[in-house]
Amino acid sequence: MDKGLTFEEFIEQAQKETEIGEDCEMYKAMQTINGKWRMVVMYQLSKKDSFRFGELQRTLPNITKSMLSTALKELEENGLVTRIQFNEIPPRVEYSLTDKGRGLFPIFYDIYRWLSEFPPKGR
Repeated sequence: MDKGLTFEEFIEQAQKETEIGEDCEMYKAMQTINGKWRMVVMYQLSKKDSFRFGELQRTLPNITKSMLSTALKELEENGLVTRIQFNEIPPRVEYSLTDKGRGLFPIFYDIYRWLSEFPPKGR
């Protein structure tokens, strides 16, 4: 399994990128998952093969229909979520993670493990 860049290799790569913006690979990567709801929506989608919109919204009680719709559209545009529309009456749409979306979870788990090494202050 590819372990990615070492810290030194990462720093070397970062120093080659002179500005943060459209051409910066790290910036592009962070923009893909940036946003209040994107990672939470992806986490919920990881729990089953697919969700219908209303079913997914019920698992996220503090999200509005508009915010969920926006998050799903952005995740789909970034290739992390797939939307399948079934031509039925009534219409049915299901959302699921793509292979690219599922590929982020080892990274999320590494972040979780890293954070668990630093207990919250005051405890």
